[in-house]
Amino acid sequence: MKSLLVRFFLFSVVIAACSIALTAWLASQATTGAIRQEQGEALATDAQIYDELLNLAATHRTWAEAKSDVDRLAQRFNRRIALTDRDNKKLLDTGDAGSPPLPVNPKVSVDPLNVDSWLKPGAGKIDQRAVGPFRLTDEEHRTLRAYADQLLQCNDKITIVEAPNGRPRLATDEPGKLSVWDSCDVGYRLYQLTLTEKTAYAELYQLFSGCVSRLPEKYVFPPKDPSISLDWEVLAVQYQEPPIVECMDNARREQLRPWVAPYAHAFITEPTGGEPLSIDLSTTGANRITLVALGILALAGFASWLTATQLVRPIRALTAATKRTAEGDRTARVDGGAGEIGELAKSFNAMSEKLAETERQRQAMVSDVAHELRTPLGNITGWLEATQDGLAEPDPHLIDMLLEESLLLQRLVDDLHDLAQADAGTLRLHPEPIALDDVVDQVVNAQQNREILLRAETAPVHATADPVRLRQALGNLVANAVRYTPPGGEVVVRLHQDEDSAVLEVRDTGTGIAPEDLPHVFDRFWRADKSRSRTTGGSGLGLAITRHLVEAHGGTVSVTSTLNEGSTFRITLPL
Repeated sequence: MKSLLVRFFLFSVVIAACSIALTAWLASQATTGAIRQEQGEALATDAQIYDELLNLAATHRTWAEAKSDVDRLAQRFNRRIALTDRDNKKLLDTGDAGSPPLPVNPKVSVDPLNVDSWLKPGAGKIDQRAVGPFRLTDEEHRTLRAYADQLLQCNDKITIVEAPNGRPRLATDEPGKLSVWDSCDVGYRLYQLTLTEKTAYAELYQLFSGCVSRLPEKYVFPPKDPSISLDWEVLAVQYQEPPIVECMDNARREQLRPWVAPYAHAFITEPTGGEPLSIDLSTTGANRITLVALGILALAGFASWLTATQLVRPIRALTAATKRTAEGDRTARVDGGAGEIGELAKSFNAMSEKLAETERQRQAMVSDVAHELRTPLGNITGWLEATQDGLAEPDPHLIDMLLEESLLLQRLVDDLHDLAQADAGTLRLHPEPIALDDVVDQVVNAQQNREILLRAETAPVHATADPVRLRQALGNLVANAVRYTPPGGEVVVRLHQDEDSAVLEVRDTGTGIAPEDLPHVFDRFWRADKSRSRTTGGSGLGLAITRHLVEAHGGTVSVTSTLNEGSTFRITLPL
């Protein structure tokens, strides 16, 4: 992953994703915990209030009798408690005259004969605290309590509990199976029915029998005698079918109805009348949220700082190198690593190397031009001064020599002008359909030399090119080959067609070019002979001009050479 754009994008995505994930997780945890806490606290409080209201309803015949107890309950839980009947008529309200209206829907219904399972288990069951006519008198309670104490003295391993109606009994649902009955006679007396219980069971028996009598004949059965057993209502319907059980439940409710408070809708709200205030989630876990946010910020800042440092370091190095280059230092280089910055550093290094090479070529060109101009100008100046001083006669030989030097200067100036036009992109061509074999014949005929064999091998090839510039380019190659071919050698100019290209080859049997010099053959003022002698190296501009002329035609020029065996220059032109 070397792209700076991709790295920054992925880095930002990772940071954002981590931040969002952590924030979402933290918010979810805080919210879930707060909601659970709120729901738990609200349900626990409502369940306690509901249980207290059930107790008050089970132990009072009217809500007016329980008014003071409800007020204390509301004060203890800091709630407003209001009760209404089925017609929404207010039974009691712990709020004052300035309290707002009650909510539309009640919180719960209070009926000890049908317990609401939302806040208290046992849906539809009768609250055990609703005992009604089964509540023992004080005398009966004292008598049974004395029996219970005697039983405890007889067996200290048992536990005595007190039922809602005031009856002491063993802490088990099946006291008859305990061994205490065999060792303690008082146990039987503890479980004998009192007069109050016999009277209540007789009334319940009448209600139950009346219900059973209205059932179909298949449900008729002789009910158990209520005077022989405690918990008779349970034993009477044990293992019986649902209609029998339902008759017992209806009989119990009918018997207890006058003894409990009437059905009521309960509204449990804040003292101001609204719903209980929920927990403010914005403050839940504030310290933890702050610490995690600071941690994420520190992590993101540290990662951003590292990334910025890695990005700025090569940019600073590049800036310093640019300043050095502007001051003339062509050796400045930058190591930018990978990615876009690395590519920028490579481009700068290539530019710096190109500037250094251009500067070197400029200095070499100035030196070479000065050298090339110095010799003919020196000769012309010297001979003219000698003639002016009377040391030489202006004879035809002197004039021919001066003319030759002048023509040499003219050719050098023309070559430099051609190169300047090529560098500036103003070198103009005048292409036209021509026969390339005619161009080859013209060049070979113009370059004939008695000391070497110069010949052409051509085939009819036609192309569109500037004949003057093409003769100039080919003539430079042929002249260069003739110059470096010793007497008795051979120069062959060959023309042939290769698919969609015309190929011009100039092959000689001359001195050849060393492998290390091949890359510089087409450089300006380069000569194989480093002595800079015009008799062996010319001006050093011919091959450079040839390259520009061929490239202006859309072609290429190349060279292959073997030292002391010869060279082959090849021009490839598109047809």
